[in-house]
Amino acid sequence: MQPSLQPDPSSTGLDPKVAGLLCYLGGFVTGIIFLVLEKQSRYVRLHAMQSTVVCVGLIVLNILFGFIPLIGLFLNFLLAPIGLILWIGLMLLALQGRLGKLPVIGDWCEQQANRF
Repeated sequence: MQPSLQPDPSSTGLDPKVAGLLCYLGGFVTGIIFLVLEKQSRYVRLHAMQSTVVCVGLIVLNILFGFIPLIGLFLNFLLAPIGLILWIGLMLLALQGRLGKLPVIGDWCEQQANRF
């Protein structure tokens, strides 16, 4: 179970849980927007960075799979529902006030978000 916390206030004026959810809503676009706008909340910056990395990663995989005949089509077919479930799950975790760091990239995203 992911740790639940009372996120530190967001410099955007939004509830930090709502800002965390909005980081995922528009994919890498809202992730980048919140990376630029957020000056205070470590929680929001983590979700913004993770949203950006996950979305760009899924786009890159989709493009790479497109170059593989037949098997790539099947892999893209599998990637779409996995990406949708991941997207919804991360938004729900952010709205609940949970960190929701992904196993492979979560710690790296947190380190990068803290550099901003």
